[in-house]
Amino acid sequence: MLHALLVTRKNLELILDNLLDGVMAHTTSRRIFYFNQAAERITGRRRQDILGNDCHEVFPGRFCGGTCNFCDGTAEGAGVTRSEVPFVRPDGAERKLEMVTTPLVDPDGHNVGALVSFRDNTELDALKRRLRHHHSLGGMVGKDPKMLALFDLVREVANVDVSVLVEGESGTGKELVANAIHEMSGRADKPMVAINCGALPEGILESELFGHVRGAFSGAVQNKRGRFELADGGTIFLDEVGELSPAMQVKLLRVLQEQKFERVGGEKPIQVDVRVISATNQNLRQMMERKAFRKDLFYRLCVVPVTLPPLRERRLDIPMLVEHFVEVIAKQTGRQMLTPSTEALDALTRYRWPGNVRELRNAIEYAYVKCHAGVFGVEHLPAEITQADSLPATRPGPQPKLAKEDVLKALARAEGNKKKAAEILGVGRATLYRYLNQLGLS
Repeated sequence: MLHALLVTRKNLELILDNLLDGVMAHTTSRRIFYFNQAAERITGRRRQDILGNDCHEVFPGRFCGGTCNFCDGTAEGAGVTRSEVPFVRPDGAERKLEMVTTPLVDPDGHNVGALVSFRDNTELDALKRRLRHHHSLGGMVGKDPKMLALFDLVREVANVDVSVLVEGESGTGKELVANAIHEMSGRADKPMVAINCGALPEGILESELFGHVRGAFSGAVQNKRGRFELADGGTIFLDEVGELSPAMQVKLLRVLQEQKFERVGGEKPIQVDVRVISATNQNLRQMMERKAFRKDLFYRLCVVPVTLPPLRERRLDIPMLVEHFVEVIAKQTGRQMLTPSTEALDALTRYRWPGNVRELRNAIEYAYVKCHAGVFGVEHLPAEITQADSLPATRPGPQPKLAKEDVLKALARAEGNKKKAAEILGVGRATLYRYLNQLGLS
């Protein structure tokens, strides 16, 4: 019997020593009693110097990064954890390890130690960074052919000082495109100033764009520079440009034609040198046909059109986007990186994403709130994703009219938040307010 046990143990050690992953085991007091050959190779530490010692004494910087639940000397309540931790070898080489810690339990279910497996992902991460450089631009991530073509177009248009119209549904990343164009342009050392044309009443919008002089209206107690002045030499980003009233369209057209304007209540012309990047989630061509948007203004704004595809048309990018947002949120929160289960990733890939990339990021943030282990599952995702079949079909693009039922559904999903409801419907807030007035829901 003893011989059989010894043979079994030798075979087990032989198997573990031939693994490419490092394997270490320690007691609840962190005394290491197993360390395989791969662990020696990865850490640069010899087995005879490791066995029998406290994990913290052998690895002063906390080998696990403090994530394995044994750092306080107790393993009660510990579960399987997965994390990425930095590690410095004795020769000074900095490595990045992916680590999984699993509790060891006795027949009565009590924790008696931990089994730690780890692999060196340093070269893999370097390769991923090189691929991301090709598959990312200005905070945007994607390897779908549509996105790669978009990245190329953004790089090309950045070097030509012309007006750009960024088109796409809400949440697709239009402001990221505008920022990328500015940062890669010859104006990068000058300001980029943004304004949402659909978020302000017309009178306030005019003052915000062009500024005002003291006494121009009640409350104008001093002179104020507008966004065009603030952006002089740089770039102005006009978001939701389709929400401009006819009167504001005329005023904006004059600025684009002459590169000068007067402050509200003023008479002195102000000359500016500004590149204009505008964005819309509406179909301005259809609006021109309905006489809702000026043709001459459209052609001034749209020298080069840049169209962002909705997320449902580039599902290939969803796993990459999930990984990207997991990393971003982990850094922001100081928590370990989460990994989606196969079922969770499948649910994320199948969902139609009416809110596009913004909604996907929100879903990952939701998972960080709900999940307290290393892997998040379907149960950690928002209900609308797991119950996707019950959702109304996503519209292929902006609609000239909305049904009362659609507006009510959007308001219900947004819990009464009109900004979120407008994003769900794919319209600006000013447009939503007009619909609410027309439908008697204001």
